[in-house]
Amino acid sequence: MLIRLGYITGGMLIVSVSVCGLVTLAAMTQPSLAPEAKHSLLQYVTGKYLHPPSCKVEWGWEEPQPVGDTMCFTVHCYQRNGHPYPICDTDDLTVHISHGTRKITAVMELGSGQPSLAHTARVKFTVRTAGVYVIAVMIGGVVAACGPFRKWFIAGGVAARRSRVGRDPAALVCAAGRPRALHVHPRDHYDNIATIATDDAKSFSIEISPIGGEVDKSLSSAAQFEYDSVNQRVSVSLCFPEAGVFKAAISYDGVLLHNGQFDCIVLTPSDAATVQRALSSKRATVSYEARLLSPGKQRRVLCCLSPKQLIIKDYILKIIPKRITSFRVCPSTKLIVRPREENPCPGGELVLEDGVQPPLRLHCAARDLLAATFTRLLLANCGGEDTFKNKQEFFYSEMRTAHARHPHDKIALRVRRDDLVRSSLKATKHFTLADWCKNFDVAFHGEQGVDWGGVRREWFSLLCGQLFDARFGLFVSYSESATGLVHPNPDRPAHLKLKHFELAGKVVGKCLYESALGGSYRQLVRARLARSFLAHIIGLRVHYKYFEQDDPELYLSKIKYILDADLDAADSSPEIYFADDVYDSSGRLLETKELLPNGASIRVTNSTKMAYLDALAQWRLAGRWRAESDAFLRGLTLLVPDNLLAIFDENELELLMCGTGEVDVSDWRAYALVSGSGREWERRLNWLWAALSNFTNEERARLLQFTTGCSQLPPNGFQDLNPRFQITAAPTFGALPTAHTCFNQLCLPDYDSYEQMVHALLWAINEGGEGFGMI
Repeated sequence: MLIRLGYITGGMLIVSVSVCGLVTLAAMTQPSLAPEAKHSLLQYVTGKYLHPPSCKVEWGWEEPQPVGDTMCFTVHCYQRNGHPYPICDTDDLTVHISHGTRKITAVMELGSGQPSLAHTARVKFTVRTAGVYVIAVMIGGVVAACGPFRKWFIAGGVAARRSRVGRDPAALVCAAGRPRALHVHPRDHYDNIATIATDDAKSFSIEISPIGGEVDKSLSSAAQFEYDSVNQRVSVSLCFPEAGVFKAAISYDGVLLHNGQFDCIVLTPSDAATVQRALSSKRATVSYEARLLSPGKQRRVLCCLSPKQLIIKDYILKIIPKRITSFRVCPSTKLIVRPREENPCPGGELVLEDGVQPPLRLHCAARDLLAATFTRLLLANCGGEDTFKNKQEFFYSEMRTAHARHPHDKIALRVRRDDLVRSSLKATKHFTLADWCKNFDVAFHGEQGVDWGGVRREWFSLLCGQLFDARFGLFVSYSESATGLVHPNPDRPAHLKLKHFELAGKVVGKCLYESALGGSYRQLVRARLARSFLAHIIGLRVHYKYFEQDDPELYLSKIKYILDADLDAADSSPEIYFADDVYDSSGRLLETKELLPNGASIRVTNSTKMAYLDALAQWRLAGRWRAESDAFLRGLTLLVPDNLLAIFDENELELLMCGTGEVDVSDWRAYALVSGSGREWERRLNWLWAALSNFTNEERARLLQFTTGCSQLPPNGFQDLNPRFQITAAPTFGALPTAHTCFNQLCLPDYDSYEQMVHALLWAINEGGEGFGMI
């Protein structure tokens, strides 16, 4: 029978024997012949191996999905023969999610406690920004499930507290009977542009009321909101039939918008023309007569309004004006219009306050004209809407205009690295304003570096680092922490003079001027200044609340106790008087400063505790180092007009001067220019980003300084760094990384392991972060 089978189907028998022989041989020798992966011939023939194209992805949402939630999708892994494949860590399953140039970190869970789900991998990630996300599932470097996939996420619903009204930073000035258009920019909870349906514009509403009066329903209902789908904004037109001062409030579904409440100063057409002529005329000052109501006795005064300040003048012998006080025309000066009283007198009351001096209460017959003129001048000084970006652009533009007549030619600056402050002070001792506006060509004594921008940036960074370092003694922190916020040191060492504070101010002004020029000239101030000192720079009155950030120990131990305690109680202890004890670093009492005349004998009570805290703040946060801060401001205002700084608040000023303090690795990775290709180069880059993610912020700042010459970033992070941060492959193996600071370029050698790269990076930034040599 076997013979007959061999005779009849001998060819088939030969094939069967051949296949069985090959399978047996494969099982014995396990050769790796499969092109898709490293599998034996037996696995390849039977299809019992993980096959990336056979995998499937099950999405846990429907498109388009609103942003905000944690998204989850499941990867089902299969063998080539269609059977499930139990996935594990050794299978090299990775998921890459990107939104533009930004990489999204995902969390992956392999397998499950249930045997039926051992072939699944659950991937979770969070979406905050609307747009298209590219998702690629990779197994062993091969794209799985016929990916990559493009998933679309849309913005969420309108969030009232995130949405803004595009308007001026102060009151809205318009003419009666003439429509005035406003635009509302709808945003979701994550600041995405919220796309709304045309009918949804009806969810926006406005309430208009006279100052101090009830809501005028006819005025409110006359305003109609319309959605502009092209510009993705909501438009509303306001038209007031009569002149007056009104308060408007724009809401969405009954919730007030972020800046939705504002005043409207409505003038008659003739008054509006008068304001326009006053602003466009060559006369530098516009004057309005008023009556001073408080403080002091009531009397006739003159309000002289110029583009920079509002001066209040008294009359001597009723004919000769004499200056009483003045207010700067800046956002910190508030002009508050009071409700009209029921009397036949024209005009109305207003209050002027700037947080530095006592509020001034006036009655002016031309109150609305005065308020409208002040508002228009304030708008001209701030440059438009009250966003930081807008203020920053206006500040840079005004800085360039102010120094347009000074050429930015090169001027040599030779300094010593080992005596940087003294040599810099000596080198710039006779510099004029024109010299400070020039482009410094910096050279360190004994070094061969050619300054194409990198040496200058390092000089700025090192000099600011020393001047504002508490260990140097010019500035000091309220606490003993090395990272504490610093302010001028009134008890500085004898060798540090007021001219050093003036130098610090000039250096800060120079940094701001260079930043205004943009590009590779941009410089940042390496300093962490106390909030009270920043407030002093922009002309704000300091407040006891500054203690919470500047001196948290004093705030918790004393300020908070005074705020919460009952100081009138008979058993209140300890007793507090209008005086402050000053101690040295060793705890020895130096002096007792009386905050009021004979204050050491005046006990603080519940009714006077706020006056005591105010007096304590004026002394501790400003008065003790008044001479030092004035010297600093003399240097700063040499290059920066003080009225320009006044458009910022304390936090914005720090952002303008110092940029972002935290180095964001994802931002770094998104805007870095990478030059290289190949699997080995990709492995090297992945090691670098992994290392940066695990570095401390100080180590990341050191690497940034090693590469760019400065440890801080521009206000908008790496996208504003010019030239862009570059990473290139170095033609060496195992050596230390090198850098070209003039081009913000990091040259990265190859290494045997991740640990070796980390060791080389840390060695380079800690031991070789300073100095220039010829390459």
